[in-house]
Amino acid sequence: MAVVISLGGSMVNPDGIPDAKFLKKMKALLKGKEKIGIVVGGGKIAREYVKAASDFSKAQFWLDTMAIKATRLNAALVAQALGEEACPSVFEDFEKAAQASRQYKIVVMGGTVPGITTDTDSVLLAEAIGAKRVLNVSIVDGVYDSNPKTNPKAKKFGKLTYEKLLTLANESDKRTAGTNFVFDVVACKLAARSKLELHFVGEKNINEVPKALSGKAHKGTIVK
Repeated sequence: MAVVISLGGSMVNPDGIPDAKFLKKMKALLKGKEKIGIVVGGGKIAREYVKAASDFSKAQFWLDTMAIKATRLNAALVAQALGEEACPSVFEDFEKAAQASRQYKIVVMGGTVPGITTDTDSVLLAEAIGAKRVLNVSIVDGVYDSNPKTNPKAKKFGKLTYEKLLTLANESDKRTAGTNFVFDVVACKLAARSKLELHFVGEKNINEVPKALSGKAHKGTIVK
């Protein structure tokens, strides 16, 4: 069974500084039989570069391009941290990543093209390698009915339908470079067309990653 992980850049570099302790933790949590594809986000590094670049250009294409470079820098660090089970190359297209997955247990990607988020990249990689499950690992420990950072009464969902997740995504997906949202609209639609299970786990329940990889119940959110 193959699984794809959408790994938030804020987990890799929470304050713009690489978190080696977290990467070692993830390496231990990924021990198992599953073939794994990982798509890494840009996190604070991407946001800081987008912010700086926006002083010189308002073109979203170029700001997205800047953010993509940050995702690939994070992805290179993740690939090295995972050791010999991971292909050392960071892939920029899905076909080459899929080919490498036949040889390596783990393949790693960053972003691909402007306007496409790493959420969508993760779902497309899952389709390319025949995965049936996508695990979203971010600083938020599941899907909520509102932003838990600003609303202490926000309710976390244990289970969701694709339709409900799409509704929540529509409310938060602003489609601008460097922004955060629950899961992007295009990714939701692609996951639904391929009936991919979506699992959401975060910092507070990071030890639940092995359960999510296996499709078992966990303390995060499951969409199917």
